[in-house]
Amino acid sequence: MTTQTVSAPEVYQGQFGEFTITPSDRTSVIIYRTGLIIAALCFAIGSALVLLNPSPNAIQAITPLYTCFSLALGVSLLTIHIYMASLHRVLQVFWLIGSIAAFVFAHADSQPFAATVYNQPLTLLGVGFTFAALTGIYFKEAFCFNRLETKVLTVTVPLLLLGHLVGILPTQGEQILLGIWAILFLVFALRKSVQDIPADIGDKSVFTYLKSKH
Repeated sequence: MTTQTVSAPEVYQGQFGEFTITPSDRTSVIIYRTGLIIAALCFAIGSALVLLNPSPNAIQAITPLYTCFSLALGVSLLTIHIYMASLHRVLQVFWLIGSIAAFVFAHADSQPFAATVYNQPLTLLGVGFTFAALTGIYFKEAFCFNRLETKVLTVTVPLLLLGHLVGILPTQGEQILLGIWAILFLVFALRKSVQDIPADIGDKSVFTYLKSKH
């Protein structure tokens, strides 16, 4: 009769003490990354429809793609590990504001959602909060992991949205920036999928320390 030995979880040395990574921690990272991949795929497909085949049916198809993108992003924002709890909440509130605005604009105009946002740039003052939350993820990843694609995205997204809002970008320029955004978002999400899970969890002793201060 053989006995099975259960290996003890690996102990990591953090800035404020030792910690271990639990199955729940790993699950949250997997959910975070899955949300990013789904959001990136939806965004890439929607962008391709706009850039390669801007027919009425293609524009109409962007509405469900955007809904899926937004929901997946919301899941990622629930499970992302950010040391500053206040920043985490701000990103979640941004996503919520953007989602509510998108719902309102999608049902208040007879045009397809994408056409409404494109033809009425002021709608970005509401919908844009969703992309501000997404940019927050890019910035966090650029700061923590020094990834080139997230550094570029941190600049590209506000440049495109603010440029369209104030009307200073030519159509071709907007198309180029949108293409860059879609491609690099996919690159970012795919690279995250093969990154070591503990890296996304971070130093849990910092989370414990910050909680003890409140």
